[in-house]
Amino acid sequence: MKIDRVQTGVRIEKRILKVLKSLAETMDISLGDLIEGIALHAFENKKPFSTKTLQHIQKLREVYGLDLTADDSHKLKE
Repeated sequence: MKIDRVQTGVRIEKRILKVLKSLAETMDISLGDLIEGIALHAFENKKPFSTKTLQHIQKLREVYGLDLTADDSHKLKE
């Protein structure tokens, strides 16, 4: 499907970005493709990741010291 993409300057927590970039690399897709996929799944209330991928994400979280959870979302301060 042909789409139009735009360049954006999004600010994101450093460790979250490290996990996302590493996951995208593992999946051999761009960071943008990964984020689009997560968003499209969320918009339809579908899980974006398989159990195997979630296990890999947990390992990446440990590597990068990502201890934030969904409960922390929208409460983060700089």
